[in-house]
Amino acid sequence: MRGSGTTWVLVDGENIDATLGTSIIGRRPQPEERPRWDRLMSFAARQWNQSSRGVFFINASQTIPQSFVQALKAMDYEVVLLSGAPDEKVVDIAIQRTLQALVGREDDVMLVSHDGDFLDDVAALIGGDRRVAVVAFNEFRNAGYSALPGLHRFDLEYDAAVFDAQLPRLRVIPIAEFDPTTFLGA
Repeated sequence: MRGSGTTWVLVDGENIDATLGTSIIGRRPQPEERPRWDRLMSFAARQWNQSSRGVFFINASQTIPQSFVQALKAMDYEVVLLSGAPDEKVVDIAIQRTLQALVGREDDVMLVSHDGDFLDDVAALIGGDRRVAVVAFNEFRNAGYSALPGLHRFDLEYDAAVFDAQLPRLRVIPIAEFDPTTFLGA
């Protein structure tokens, strides 16, 4: 393990929030049901034994979520507020540009998104000594990421442990991890 560089953690917050609300909870998540973004930074630092720097991309075309932005800044995230025309996917464009800019650097990268729009840019980062990962809910991650050799894949809930309570998800459990007491009770 290298452990002497930086891991860039690029967060597609809209994508994670939409997946959490629409596909997992079935409604808009309450504040206590949202990810604890500071834990994501700790996970990234522990996972690859080096410092992590978070960049959280937010579409601010309509409004700026001031309290959320302040909370992210308190956790040392770089908050990127973006605006554009209603038909522009400003967060996707900014993440794609950031991934492209990272090609010329040696830093490791963790993309936090399910979105397949980033497949080509993520693939361009893989190779050499750089470590590249996608952090998402495994069952909702774009299937194209599974076809990228050398890409690390982490689950936002199970691996990164960014939630306070267990989410109502169906999970394929490797038999080595199966514990019947989880549904039988103690």
